[in-house]
Amino acid sequence: MLRHGTTAFVCVCLVAAAAGCDRGAKTPAPARTAAPERADARVRALADAYLEGFFERNPDQVTLYGVPGRHHDALPDNSLDALKAWQAKEDAWLGLAKQIDPAAIEAAPLRGTYAIVREALESSIGQRICRNELWTVSQMVNAWQVQDAYTVTIQPVGTDEARKEALARWSKLPKYVDTEIANLREGLKAGYSAPKGNVRIVIDQMDTLIATPTADSPFDSPSVRDKTPTFMKQFDLLLREQIVPAFTRYRDFLRAEYLPAAREAIAVSANPNGAACYDASVRYHSSLPTPARDVHAIGLREVERLDAEMKAIGERSFATSDVPTLLQHARTEKRFLFKSPEDLIAQSQAALARAKARMSDWFGLLPKSDVVIERYPKFREKNGPNEYNPPAEDGSRPAVFFINAYQAEKKSRVEAESTAFHETIPGHHLQIAIALERQSIHPIGRYLGNSGYTEGWALYAERLADEMHLFSGDLDRLGMLSSQALRASRLVVDSGIHTLGWTRQQAIDFMLAHTAEDHADVESEVDRYIIYPGQATAYMLGRLEISKARDEAKERMGAKFDIKSFHDRVLEDGAIPVSFLHQKIRAWAAQ
Repeated sequence: MLRHGTTAFVCVCLVAAAAGCDRGAKTPAPARTAAPERADARVRALADAYLEGFFERNPDQVTLYGVPGRHHDALPDNSLDALKAWQAKEDAWLGLAKQIDPAAIEAAPLRGTYAIVREALESSIGQRICRNELWTVSQMVNAWQVQDAYTVTIQPVGTDEARKEALARWSKLPKYVDTEIANLREGLKAGYSAPKGNVRIVIDQMDTLIATPTADSPFDSPSVRDKTPTFMKQFDLLLREQIVPAFTRYRDFLRAEYLPAAREAIAVSANPNGAACYDASVRYHSSLPTPARDVHAIGLREVERLDAEMKAIGERSFATSDVPTLLQHARTEKRFLFKSPEDLIAQSQAALARAKARMSDWFGLLPKSDVVIERYPKFREKNGPNEYNPPAEDGSRPAVFFINAYQAEKKSRVEAESTAFHETIPGHHLQIAIALERQSIHPIGRYLGNSGYTEGWALYAERLADEMHLFSGDLDRLGMLSSQALRASRLVVDSGIHTLGWTRQQAIDFMLAHTAEDHADVESEVDRYIIYPGQATAYMLGRLEISKARDEAKERMGAKFDIKSFHDRVLEDGAIPVSFLHQKIRAWAAQ
């Protein structure tokens, strides 16, 4: 799973005035009509303006991607007034985008740029119906405490200016938290809330953060890393006297006021306009306008196909053709379990080493940035999925694959290699690091995207790893099929929960029957789908689109088809919408 930040560039104001160009402007300026500009110039101007506005609204993303020449002294403005102002800009930018004829764009990379901007605007506007700002009390990466707990660990320090910016940014966190509380109160008044189960998980996370000693807290990372006595004293004081009390206010609010009022129902359909919210969320995350009923049907079809593949492996290597029995043995038998967290990490590192050694045979574009594997911080390890965080564009830090080694002795080895390939090479790391290093594409291709492309590629990469002969044996291939089945099951379970009345236990039982995930991981997965509607569908929907594009190109090109060239075409433009990617591959194959 990817956590979702440019080189410094001059903001272009020819077509649209972003916040960075005119800080007093409420909406972008209208298009000029006296002399029509070339489509290419209009696309560049629109993308420049949108990205500048995006960074001003999301200054934490500047830090996430290590964008050179930027400040690291602010947090996003999470007030409802700021959101309203941003939405007005989105509406105006989309109006400008609709005035550009995609067929008139001459430079091929700019066609991808246009597709990214158009999709970002349309999907964001479509998802407004969810009113996520009013009810997202989440334990996942769509939660402020999760995002900020990582951002603070990569906050630049080491110079007087960096220390000043660190204090400035994190002094704003208490106000941010108080605004979150105010937004949630507004949500309750309007009939929006998170489910009680997810609220309880977040309360548990906050309890852990509040009880963690200062030096061990992820939020003390700038102090721990910098070690300048005066700064350490200032930052530790900020954490103890302002930030932790804000965490306590948030926890107490959730426990005393929000939890009693939170909804019992787990489906987003229990919120106002919930059914429309679900379809909009699937589109937002996958870039594919797939109705809930189709999501469910595709999932059932893919689960059946993957069950057949797992049955074949069971007959070949495990003396059984019963898939649920096979998966139960794989997840519970002692010989298949890890001995320790170190054992789990070592197997993942060995898989990554094999992938690094073989990637040049399958890719022409290769990243310069490295990727490392680390354990989760303590407050997240119970509920954290495996998670990739990108490298800094300026080369100051590698990418990080956060691995969940919590109670590793209870975890099966079966999916560890597949997960490593998904999160690192040939999965997210190739995809994200290559995009960050592609100076020939518009910066927007390096920082924006959609889960259909990013997660679809990573799931495709798991299958590709088998083609690359990276798996150790049939147990690990079974894990790859189980991992694929997990993503197919997500289509069934996610749509089932939010549109078909499925219970939490029904979702858990379905996933245990079709994947090798252990019970604790399945519970964590289902709790994720409940609070993050639609996101989990993007993996398989995106993977199927990428695989279909490859199959069509191979059939059309015959002996001329080259797998390295295909992969380079997929990765060269950054995180484009998968529907546009399919069109691009068709055009490439025709040429």
